[in-house]
Amino acid sequence: MEGDEEAAESSGKKFKRICVFCGSRKGYKSSFADAALQLGKQLIDRKIDLVYGGGSVGLMGLISKTVFDGGCHVLGVIPKALMAREVGLLNVDGYYNSLLALFDKGVEEGFIEDSARHIVISANSAEQLINKME
Repeated sequence: MEGDEEAAESSGKKFKRICVFCGSRKGYKSSFADAALQLGKQLIDRKIDLVYGGGSVGLMGLISKTVFDGGCHVLGVIPKALMAREVGLLNVDGYYNSLLALFDKGVEEGFIEDSARHIVISANSAEQLINKME
């Protein structure tokens, strides 16, 4: 890594590669795809390589294809196991409200399937949480 950073500095570039997290779906608004394309073009123009979530669909597929077709290196990283079980959040004093709102926004914008959103179960007390998870 140090050599990469030194090479980037000597060429006047700040970054040699950037890791991008984005959706495996395109969402409902064209502005998301437009932003992914613009980011991909910026990476190409600046000769910055891409590290991303490894998917070939959605925004991930769009940006990776753009960067790859533009001649930059693309490295996809796919986790060995994806979450398939329910996750319980003990939402004491509304601590996780913002996180839950983020998930709801993901459904609303078309990035998260409604069925996947229901994997996350929350409650205000331990008793309620266990009851919901049972």
